[in-house]
Amino acid sequence: MPNPKRRHSQRRTANRRAHHALRVPGLIECPHCHEPKLPHRVCPHCGRYKGREVIEVPES
Repeated sequence: MPNPKRRHSQRRTANRRAHHALRVPGLIECPHCHEPKLPHRVCPHCGRYKGREVIEVPES
């Protein structure tokens, strides 16, 4: 297995790692219960999507 002949510089290593940062998910407010949720997904708090109940969520 070939190995690198020379050491990579710090700049080259940092440029490669420039895209390794974690991103904050874009949350929106549910129009029914006003809890944060991911867009285009069923609200995990009230079970609604596009104005209608899709899943039944147990009340706790």
